[in-house]
Amino acid sequence: MTAAMITPFGTTAAGQTVDKITLAAGDLTVSLLTWGAVLQSVRMAGVAHDLSPGSERLADYEGAMRHHGSVIAPVVNRLTGASAVIDGQERRFERNLNGRHTLHSGTAGTHLKVWSLEEAGADHATLALDLPDGEGGFPGNRRLTARFSLHAPATLRLELETVTDAPTIFNATNHSYWTLDGGPGWDGHSLQVLADAYLPTTGEFIPTGEIVPVAGTPFDFRSPKVITPRNPPLDNCFCLSRGQEPLRPVLVLRGQGGLDLTVATTEPGAQVYDGREAIRPGQSHYEAIAIETQGWPDAPNKPGFPQITLLPDAPLRQITEWRLARAR
Repeated sequence: MTAAMITPFGTTAAGQTVDKITLAAGDLTVSLLTWGAVLQSVRMAGVAHDLSPGSERLADYEGAMRHHGSVIAPVVNRLTGASAVIDGQERRFERNLNGRHTLHSGTAGTHLKVWSLEEAGADHATLALDLPDGEGGFPGNRRLTARFSLHAPATLRLELETVTDAPTIFNATNHSYWTLDGGPGWDGHSLQVLADAYLPTTGEFIPTGEIVPVAGTPFDFRSPKVITPRNPPLDNCFCLSRGQEPLRPVLVLRGQGGLDLTVATTEPGAQVYDGREAIRPGQSHYEAIAIETQGWPDAPNKPGFPQITLLPDAPLRQITEWRLARAR
């Protein structure tokens, strides 16, 4: 079996070594980091620019780009009031959003850790991370594995698997940003999301608890629609289902140059974020769009939402595929 290309990427501020793993198959070449299980680069044959642009500096990922391309867990997105009831007990978490709420699990997030490289070949790699009971307020000794694989002609697949030894909450995602045309921004891309409803938010981008039909709103992307910054502002979860489903296409992003990205997932939600504040060093606002397949955000605090409970006897498996193609 041909081995993956593994090279040193840098050393964290805490002195830990981080590696870069480069995979290739069909038309795709993809780079991963052991820091945060970051998807650092996605290159397609015949396309001059990076489709998921990252950085060559580890310090950027430890700093302003801490969410960029990473696997975020144990709970992505917001938790109202930095608390949740788990197995009948109220748990408190880090208040790292406006001093009131929890965002992306705070400093306990998997995007701020060095993962172990368990196995790798030319077209696949598996990273793993152990999360101790009580870290960040989250119960259970948990083990998370992330298997990235490439499938010709141009599909990247991510399989996340999680086990726990105690009841807990868990909602993981990959937080990559995508731009199909390159250049300074994504203005002029078209977006299609196969969702009949979305979750409106408060001024702090926390779901209000309403589940609103997209029909008649600016968030109706059931048919492809050209998007521009702030029209509408996007940092919302689109409701794909009430629970996990077999892998199915849920979203299509198309660049003006005729390149398509189809996202397929097992997950019940897709958070779309316009990247208004996700600025890579030397780049501008709205450079790329984040597409985060996940459970509905703040579910433990919203009784009407599908819950994100993880139990010892029911391992969680999440699958997302990014399928790239030239439009016909």
